[in-house]
Amino acid sequence: MAKERRRAVLELLQRPGNAHCADCGAPDPDWASYTLGVFICLSCSGIHRNIPQVSKVKSVRLDTWEEAQVEFMASHGNNAARATYESKVPSFYYRPTASDCQLLREQWIRAKYERQEFTRPEKQEPYSAGYREGFLWKRGRDNGQFLSRKFVLTEREGALKYFNRNDAKEPKAVMKIEHLNATFQPAKIGHPHGLQVTYLKDNSTRNIFVYHEDGKEMVDWFNALRAARFHYLQVAFPGASDADVSGAAVPLGVVLPSGGWCRGLTKGPPGPQSALPCPPRPREVTTGTLLDGARGRGAGLSRSLPQLVPKLSRNYLKEGYMEKTGPKQTEGFRKRWFTMDDRRLMYFKDPLDAFARGEVFIGSKESGYTVLDGLPPSTQGHHWPHGITIVTPERKFLLACETESEQRAWVEAFRKVVDRPMLPQEYAVEAHFKHKP
Repeated sequence: MAKERRRAVLELLQRPGNAHCADCGAPDPDWASYTLGVFICLSCSGIHRNIPQVSKVKSVRLDTWEEAQVEFMASHGNNAARATYESKVPSFYYRPTASDCQLLREQWIRAKYERQEFTRPEKQEPYSAGYREGFLWKRGRDNGQFLSRKFVLTEREGALKYFNRNDAKEPKAVMKIEHLNATFQPAKIGHPHGLQVTYLKDNSTRNIFVYHEDGKEMVDWFNALRAARFHYLQVAFPGASDADVSGAAVPLGVVLPSGGWCRGLTKGPPGPQSALPCPPRPREVTTGTLLDGARGRGAGLSRSLPQLVPKLSRNYLKEGYMEKTGPKQTEGFRKRWFTMDDRRLMYFKDPLDAFARGEVFIGSKESGYTVLDGLPPSTQGHHWPHGITIVTPERKFLLACETESEQRAWVEAFRKVVDRPMLPQEYAVEAHFKHKP
């Protein structure tokens, strides 16, 4: 009987929706929550074990199953659970995948099942209200120490601000929403809740590194930033559908028309209002059970327009150390930390530097950009043996990797960018790089 029940559970994996983890989309889940009725992967099962009051898990293949548990799994399943627990997920809310950090996956699971944020929209206020303030630990630009700083996100001003002192009247920095990106970087920052925020300052990329000891607080900040960008884009692209905008973003260096983006657009603390009439705050939409093809959930609407600009927040295409030489290619190669952010290749002396030492625009092959394996035969001065040559219309950039596998990974990342046709907005970014002092 025990074998028959286990076989019955295995057969349930063949049903639509059950072949991928209900939480992160990983294929071939081997575990199940027999109190929620979902099939999950090994990694997500560990998170479920931390909420035993909500979820109890078993191995699909190794554990003994009772008849009532098999019947419960048969009457539920991943699609039914998704229709319930994800019925009111905001369009901007980040749905983690198997490759995302532990924090994002844990808070997604807790938000769904423990806090039930996506069945009770009133619980979404921390990241959907249009205004948020609080204290985050921020890394100092010069001394590298993390100090508590007050942050304020206000959609009506279209900005994220931080203050060096609690009583400061003026912010230390103002980061415009249209130029802002946020990505979790726990390994780089050295904290499991570490977030890297990137924005433009004087037409150059600036990084700040923050964290909060409370994981929920940090993920709420992350999704509040995504919400602010989502609502900004709804105004900037009034003709786009909700699904189109939910996949849209603005590359760093592109300035969009603000349209009706003005003070008073969303709620916040009392303050002077704009003299111009403000449009109503863009209609909030929820994805419900909208399918996401990237996670094995069917053909999502976001795939129908792959030419749209990057997402509300984006992870970097590739990061790591390489060697580089100068523009004359006569000086020695120096080890630098490189970050590939869409079409911007930036290099830093240290991974946690606030400013890049230099930035290179990587266009498309139609515009004269090429990536080659190896270095010109006459090249000297590099310590690492595996070279890469990036050819742009203006010059060649010579790089070297320590291992062949790193070289292959970088070349693959570069070629993905070069093989992708440039968007009209990206020509403006390219022009800015050509005229950059």
